[in-house]
Amino acid sequence: MEDTNMTVPYIVYEGAQARQERTIKRLIITIIIAVAMLFASNAIWLYAWTLYDYESEVQQVDFDSGDGGVNNFIGRDLQGDLNNGEDESDNNQDEESAQER
Repeated sequence: MEDTNMTVPYIVYEGAQARQERTIKRLIITIIIAVAMLFASNAIWLYAWTLYDYESEVQQVDFDSGDGGVNNFIGRDLQGDLNNGEDESDNNQDEESAQER
């Protein structure tokens, strides 16, 4: 088989080049629109999050377990941890022992 050099007519080359330029312009416009939409969506989310006031109320409730016992409770201010067996008598004893030292 002989190696023949095929030439493409200039009008066909210009047509392919023009088609490629249009495709590149469309891709650039698509990228610009995508970046603008990304910024817009982030701005909308930030605006929506700032509409609400995220505050929590802390309520203190005193329980009397009777007979000098202690209470177990799960409090929101403790991030769901179980607060087991703290009462005022324990705190008073710790303060008295600290003062004696």
